[in-house]
Amino acid sequence: MLNKLHLKNFKAWKNTGLIRLAPLTVIFGANSAGKSSLGHLLLALKQTALSADRKRTLHLGDANTLIDLGTFADCLHGHDLTNSLDFTLRWALPKPLEVRDPLPSSQRYQGGHLGLDVSLISGKSGQPEVKSLQYDLSNANNEVVLDVKLLRGENRKFSLKSGRYKFMNAVGRKWPLEDPEKFYRVSEVSMARFKNAGFLTDFALATETMLRSLSYLGPLRMHPQRTYQWSGDTPEGVGQMGENTIAAILAAQSEGRMLNRGPRRARQSFAEFIAGWLKDLGVIHSFIVKPVAEGRKEYEVLVKTHVEAPEVKITDVGFGVSQVLPVLVQAFYCPPNSTVWMEQPEIHLHPQVQAELADMFISAIRSRENGNDRKVQLIIESHSEHFLNRLQRRIAEGDITPDDVAIYFCKQVGSSTELEPLEVNLYGDIENWPENFFGDEMADLTARTVAAMKRQQEKTK
Repeated sequence: MLNKLHLKNFKAWKNTGLIRLAPLTVIFGANSAGKSSLGHLLLALKQTALSADRKRTLHLGDANTLIDLGTFADCLHGHDLTNSLDFTLRWALPKPLEVRDPLPSSQRYQGGHLGLDVSLISGKSGQPEVKSLQYDLSNANNEVVLDVKLLRGENRKFSLKSGRYKFMNAVGRKWPLEDPEKFYRVSEVSMARFKNAGFLTDFALATETMLRSLSYLGPLRMHPQRTYQWSGDTPEGVGQMGENTIAAILAAQSEGRMLNRGPRRARQSFAEFIAGWLKDLGVIHSFIVKPVAEGRKEYEVLVKTHVEAPEVKITDVGFGVSQVLPVLVQAFYCPPNSTVWMEQPEIHLHPQVQAELADMFISAIRSRENGNDRKVQLIIESHSEHFLNRLQRRIAEGDITPDDVAIYFCKQVGSSTELEPLEVNLYGDIENWPENFFGDEMADLTARTVAAMKRQQEKTK
């Protein structure tokens, strides 16, 4: 689970400041304010980790990748290639990581949180290259127990340093250190120069595990279909447009996945669990996925809008069902310890359903699978006041604590964007309500009242 994020000189962001990421993080803001850019960088980091090309520092994308950010200059704030692109990630590890120095065998370092700080600069060809990368391993008290920094000097040669660990040169291996592989991995050739640098592979693997656990659902989702194909595959997620939603449901059913909404709550099969939530959201009464005929790989989705209604295909009911289904499935289908980034999950939904989404997301971060907490993190971009109102209500009722929620407002200041954390108290009140958060409602009410008075005066003349 991501705990902290910090960006400098990325697109609209000159400097985001250190962003606290909670199990449920919600980001509001005007259109084109820069909200999506925060997730776009994470997607670029993920596709870099997935790339087979270890020499490419940052995979900015193409037609076949998760995101296409254009050129490195396109990514930099103000398109200024003299700037460095800096980012910081801090995350909780699924299980504590222990590093043991093989030389003085009594020296051990253990921590449950890992941090990565990276600075990228433009090379001669305008492509990004690493200026520095640093790992920090921290304990439960947020104390750094081990730090490692790979730094490019003025002579373009790298050095490997640590304030808490002594790297010992291997005999006869005094070759210069190589450029890192991608943006986060010290190369094997560089590690071989030292007798005790092998643990850096564990840091790189932990970074890859975290990035692979990141999934994304965009604001535009596919139209429903009369039939869906499934050949037994297990998709990574529902896809950026929800195109794999039905395959994900069938795969989870095939694997026998059982979920419940929290301790002492009944377990249900994945499809039953999803159907139950669709009913609770008030979207439909019942939901089922079944093959069109025995032995076929074509499936149809049948729904009932209310208890006495006939079963019909998903294409024959309101558009909202097909739009909320990927949101619901991804929140519970993703593996434990995942981070899910969603844009505008409330699109095409009735205001009441938008409010109910808040309850579903609270349940998702608390859900259990096979008796274990799933520890899923959700980062939501939204424009829904109804969603926020319900979230504030649940905080006031004590269903979720302010520590489990982080709410931000994006605003444009000149040529840059700022991220303002909203301070929510135990009563669900936002103590620093931003100006024009959801438009100027008071101005609209005043103008309407004045207009009504004028019309009444005209009638009495």
